[in-house]
Amino acid sequence: MSNDRISKEIESKFGNHLRTRVNGVLIEEGKILMVKHLMGNNKVLWSVPGGGMHYGQNAEANLKREFFEETGLTIAVKAYLFAHEYLAEPLHAMEHFFSVEKIGGNLILGTDPELSNDFQILEEIRWMSINEIRSLPNEALHQIFWGINSLEDLVLLRGYFNFENNSLK
Repeated sequence: MSNDRISKEIESKFGNHLRTRVNGVLIEEGKILMVKHLMGNNKVLWSVPGGGMHYGQNAEANLKREFFEETGLTIAVKAYLFAHEYLAEPLHAMEHFFSVEKIGGNLILGTDPELSNDFQILEEIRWMSINEIRSLPNEALHQIFWGINSLEDLVLLRGYFNFENNSLK
């Protein structure tokens, strides 16, 4: 599948409207679970598992579903951490981050049911240390990782984070 086709599929499914997303921060033995997404135009994005909310389901139910779809793991949703506004046109999302705990399942690279089998964007799943994350270029990382020095920094964030202003409010 061409990078151009991936870009068009992402824009058609997720772009040009505001989405509400939930994301799970799972840290075990000093590593965080990360998923690599194909973004088109030879770009990738590493982030924590998560995805769009479905109308009529609360955040916890949505996060459990999304986490299972992407990772094969069942989780318990623990604490609400922070909100982040992701804006990288054509994508715009209000993202809510929660700490989560693994309670079952087997780690596998899942699929995104919103996309057809011909246009899957999940490419890799793996546990990463802070040093592995910091070795990646910012363009390949979700914005929440750009300024952290430890995984603990991530779980200590509270409030509303807007990367454009590089601020937590």
